[in-house]
Order: sequence, then structure tokens, then C-alpha cells
Amino acid sequence: TRMIVLGVSCRRSHLCAILRTPRGSHVMARPSSDLSEFRKIFSGAKKIAILTGAGVSAESGVPTFRGPGGYWRKWQAQSLATPEAFSRNPSRVWEFYHYRREVMLTKQPNPAHLAIAECEERLGRRGRQVTVITQNIDELHRRAGSRSILELHGSLFRTRCLSCGHEAPNYQSPICAALQGKGAPDPDAEDAQIPEHQLPRRCEQPGCRGLLRPAVVWFGEALDSEVLAHAEKVLDSCDLCLVVGTSSVVYPAAMFAPQVASRGVPVAEFNMEDTPATMRFRFHFHGPCGTTLPPALAPHETETD
Repeated sequence: TRMIVLGVSCRRSHLCAILRTPRGSHVMARPSSDLSEFRKIFSGAKKIAILTGAGVSAESGVPTFRGPGGYWRKWQAQSLATPEAFSRNPSRVWEFYHYRREVMLTKQPNPAHLAIAECEERLGRRGRQVTVITQNIDELHRRAGSRSILELHGSLFRTRCLSCGHEAPNYQSPICAALQGKGAPDPDAEDAQIPEHQLPRRCEQPGCRGLLRPAVVWFGEALDSEVLAHAEKVLDSCDLCLVVGTSSVVYPAAMFAPQVASRGVPVAEFNMEDTPATMRFRFHFHGPCGTTLPPALAPHETETD
């Protein structure tokens, strides 16, 4: 069995080379931004895959922890999202994730989330499939009403026991008493240094009570093989793919849409900027996803009740 590990392209230059130089191609045309042409293809699509990334959540005011501003206190967020960081200092890592959970409880799905959910429900009544494959861990797609969701990187609102591996949903606020009022992102904030026995230790398995960690995929960890296999099945059978608010630099998701495009399936990118994969796609719609996506997914004139 293959093990697919989460990583950001420090391999980025290599990834860019892969994405920019498809075999047999010398000069690549700029992707189309013709909405009416996209809508024609959309109207005939039976199996639509929608890949979403941090850009969708950012429009709901969710911190993305990407790029130069990607710090929590004085630590780069990516350095906290590792098994080694949790092993060294579980209190600090739990403060970081507690902060993210509490922030998320104040955020709402935006028009892009709602357009995707409405499209799934509407087309589902006509026997057409819409599947969301997301890198986001905030559950905003679920809260918007989407049902067919594959969470590649897990969820902020699930925990996994380090002792027995049991996973469970957890929406408690705070997740444990010791984290009440902790996790402020201010660079001058002091670590709470919470003793391990006061951190989340509520494994539901009889007799376990092991230390819980966020059930998210950290850098250097393997993606869930069942979720990945399901995602690959969806992508292998889709006849239209949308890439929404993703930077196309987090592996392995960065390769999904280019692989779909390589078999001739139309791919439409909705993003605030070009990505390393943009030139591989049929369409690119520039601007906030909450503005560009709703008209793209709205009912087509060929849809009749």
C-alpha cells in the first residue's frame, strides 16, 4: 500500500516545474475566463469534483497561517503542526489548536460555501453528483449544508487518542477547563505550560482515558488511506473539476487537479491569484470565491423541476 504524506513544497520549485511543463506542450494558452463557456460544460456534467483550500475559509475571516503572516505568537504555524512539536510541548500545541477552535466557532460559511452546498443539493435531486474534497479542517462546508465531503486533512472538531487511536467528534468549548481563556495569539503572550494530566484526556474507550490530540493530519504524517482512496475514485470518474481557493503547493492535493486535467477533463480554477497549476487548466476565474463561484454554480437554464 502507498503512504501519501502531507507536505508543503519546499519541493515547490520542483512541483512548479512538473506543473508548468506538460509533455508534448511548448506554448500554453492562457486559461479561459469565459463564464458562459464554463456554464455550458457545467450544464452537462454528471459527476462534479470540487477541490477547496484555505482561500475559501479566508473569506469567512478564518486565519490561514500561510505566507509571511503565518505566525501564532512567535512560532510559524507550520512548525506547531507536527507530531514532533506535540511530543515536545503538547500544552503549546493544544493552546494553538484551542485558539483555532474558538475562532472557528465565531465564523460562518460564506457565499462560496453556500453556493457549493446548494449546488450539491439541487443537482442531487436530478441524479447528478457533487463531491467536495477539501484541505480545510474548519467544517464550514458541513455547516453550509454540504453532505458529500472528503476532509483530506481531518477536522479541528475531532480528537484522536494517543493511547488507543480512537477518534471522536468534539465541539466542547473550551475542550478542557485548563485551556479556558488560553491560546491568545499575541507574540508577547506567555505559554500556559499546562500539565499533561490537565490537557484533553477524555478518551471515550472503556478504561483508556488517554491523552487526546487534534485529529488533523500534521506535516510529515500520512493521509488517511480510506479518505485518499475515496478522493482518487471521485477524481478518476469526474467529468468536471473545480479548484477553489487553493494555492496548489500543499502535496498531495496539489497534484489532484493537474492529474484530472491530464486526462482531458475540464478543470476550472477560482482563485485570487494564479497558482503553479493555473496554466494546466481550461478555465481560471480571478477574484474572491464568494463573488465568482455563486454565478458559476447557479441553476442553468437547462435545469427544470
